[in-house]
Amino acid sequence: MRIGGIDDAGRGPVIGPLVIAGILVDEETLPKLISLGVKDSKLLSPKRREQLVVEILKIVKKHHVVKSSPAEIDKVVENGKRLNRLNRLEARIMAEVIRNLQPDVVYVDASDVSAERFRQQIAEEVPFEVQIVSEHKADRTYPVVSAASIIAKVERDKEIARLRGKYGDFGSGYITDSKTVRFLEKWINTYGSYPDFVRKSWKPAKRLKDAAEKFQRRLI
Repeated sequence: MRIGGIDDAGRGPVIGPLVIAGILVDEETLPKLISLGVKDSKLLSPKRREQLVVEILKIVKKHHVVKSSPAEIDKVVENGKRLNRLNRLEARIMAEVIRNLQPDVVYVDASDVSAERFRQQIAEEVPFEVQIVSEHKADRTYPVVSAASIIAKVERDKEIARLRGKYGDFGSGYITDSKTVRFLEKWINTYGSYPDFVRKSWKPAKRLKDAAEKFQRRLI
């Protein structure tokens, strides 16, 4: 039996892509994956994640990574008014990963508050029979999802490192990070609009931009 696992990284931040990764293993290979000690990527240090990715890729039969840019996310979310649109985007991307991996059964970390609804949304986009197990915190329950989460996180970290190297240290990329907020404020005050690596539809980003524009108008 071919077993798949899928997870995302970078769903919440205002900077950088959303990354979704999937892996495929044969059932008899699963113990080797478990023996690596894979776990939810958030519970591992960056160095350990990078070490594990090398070992994971030696074991898996196949893997597939999809990166969704801020522009793609903005187009779907439509000014941040409906979060379920982002859930739909993730479901479509996970379906794409499933189509690429061709598993018999696949475990996914559910993004929707309704894990069953999320499963159905994925299934609508898959043209062949596959058992989809959709659960919250699946990355802590199923090693195949844990491994996928590690790959997704490492790929996103690479993208963030590339952006930092080009544009400077903007912190974590989350709006709760004061360094990220200062970076966005400075950018807006300097250039008047956000760069293409920022999710313009995120409400906090919109508020920062609106505040900067009001301040500029007062100066005129």
